[in-house]
Amino acid sequence: MKYKILENPNCEDAYGLVEEALRKKATITIYACCKVTYEGRALSELNWGERIILIKPDGSFLIHQEKKVEPVNWQPPKSKTRGYIQDDNLILESHRRTPKELLIVEIRKVQYITYANIEDFEELEQAGYEKDMGDMIMEKPHMIEEGFKPTAREYSVEHGFIDILGKDRDNNLMILELKARKAGVSAVKQLKRYLTDFEDDDNDYLKECRVQKKKIRGLLVAPSLGNDAEELLEKEGIEFVAVEPPKELKRDKKITLDAF
Repeated sequence: MKYKILENPNCEDAYGLVEEALRKKATITIYACCKVTYEGRALSELNWGERIILIKPDGSFLIHQEKKVEPVNWQPPKSKTRGYIQDDNLILESHRRTPKELLIVEIRKVQYITYANIEDFEELEQAGYEKDMGDMIMEKPHMIEEGFKPTAREYSVEHGFIDILGKDRDNNLMILELKARKAGVSAVKQLKRYLTDFEDDDNDYLKECRVQKKKIRGLLVAPSLGNDAEELLEKEGIEFVAVEPPKELKRDKKITLDAF
């Protein structure tokens, strides 16, 4: 990683470093006393204070205070950054074309400024979400119940997208709603809406899969249930299956002889 650092630089030296970093498409980090003005969909002003300014090669421009995860002001990727000196202060502007937005940072004292050419080609890999649960159930459908056969994922109906559709051993239709965390009343209500979408005998999916309309089963699949959700499940005649989402990243999986 190639980088450059200046501590307590004067305005001209800080400006020079910013210009050099922008030319090299480097990531810029500045600790400075600054004032921030935003013009766009609204107007805002943040008076003088010590903050962290982060400018990325993709055009992202973020201003952080000492607390909270989210930046207090920011511009998205593809914004255009420029710098100049005015009244002995360093001015940084971030322009967004559509919609038209302008973020202006007036810096009167830079404590620390650095840039670095960062190389990182990896994508964040995550586990423990509904999609991971869906992948696991499609691979091991018996974890729902013996004889369960999944037939479709993200199936579009009037009230949204059903996570998994399938049939039980008696050829009854099964509608699965997946939640990676404790399921609440809203999940039960959503599943109930999906069930109403299949009340019509002329439903295309029933014809497509040749499912006899003996019974349509709704199953809420989640690690656990809230108390209110449990009461509503019983009232609506919806089933619950306790399943924990997988917590293993794909790159952590090891190939064994079982795979052959």
